Amino acid sequence: MREKLKEKFIVGLIAGIISGLFSAGGGMILVPAFIHIFGLKDNKARATSVFAILPLVIVSGIFYYKNNFIDWNVGIKCALGGIIGGIIGAKLLKKISNKTLRILFLIFLIYVSAKMTIG
Repeated sequence: MREKLKEKFIVGLIAGIISGLFSAGGGMILVPAFIHIFGLKDNKARATSVFAILPLVIVSGIFYYKNNFIDWNVGIKCALGGIIGGIIGAKLLKKISNKTLRILFLIFLIYVSAKMTIG
């Protein structure tokens, strides 16, 4: 029991560091970890990831605010779109197969990686 708690803490720690460093979203770390390390089903892993990321986002957001890193004009508009997109995404999650979600996630990761590498 204590070993599983330690594993979960370490996964969260890594996700927090990556999220804080790159603003990459801890979900890129948490979703695969929840599926492959902790054996969660894909849909449950994604939902649990969103729940687990909330404190990471709050803490990072406070740090970025205190250091004047936030562009409020861009941030507020994206947040409003993100609220609507989050609702749509959560509803779609129920309707899309795990295999399709994994393929879409892979395509997304490849695209983002290529854009960051190539520019």
